Amino acid sequence: MRISSVFGVIPLLLLLAVGEASAHAMLDHAEPRVGNKVATAPREVTLWFTQKLEPAFSTITVTDSTGKRVDTGKTRVSGSQMSISLRPGGSGTYRVKWHVLSTDTHTTDGRFTFQVGQ
Repeated sequence: MRISSVFGVIPLLLLLAVGEASAHAMLDHAEPRVGNKVATAPREVTLWFTQKLEPAFSTITVTDSTGKRVDTGKTRVSGSQMSISLRPGGSGTYRVKWHVLSTDTHTTDGRFTFQVGQ
């Protein structure tokens, strides 16, 4: 009797674990790609997430190798995609920092870099 109870609980635990893991909007991919090298500074950074985002509470900031912000400050959100335009910049390491609120009310954030020139 005890073994059948354990086998009955295992699927429930797996379901709860999968439900919790999918309850956050995680970064799926980005353009420029995470850690990538590009020849010239891009005009914008676009991020795609695993869930739809709440536009009013989702942001991106981009800084150049000196720490100066090069984004325009106006994040655009459409479904699970988020973009921000960039001012013209030079070569070096660009740092992208993001914070999102998914439509299921969970927040996530992260950061990555990409290289320009050199």
